[in-house]
Amino acid sequence: MSVGKVKGINTHGHLGWVMKKCRICGKHLDVTRNIVYKCPNCEKKYDAYFCESDAKVLHYRCPYCHGQLVLFSEKPG
Repeated sequence: MSVGKVKGINTHGHLGWVMKKCRICGKHLDVTRNIVYKCPNCEKKYDAYFCESDAKVLHYRCPYCHGQLVLFSEKPG
């Protein structure tokens, strides 16, 4: 039996843990590099994450429950 290389989601360079998708425009957001907003109420139900520009257009309100959007990540530096 040989020990093969780790492939897929188990690799060390996998970005699945830090990538989110904007619910409005569909832009892929890296939470370590982009400013990302979320709705605390709809985060699990709708995967409600929003990019900076769409959050501003929405007046920092969730389009689903009309709750306040909160900052999920900040741009470093």
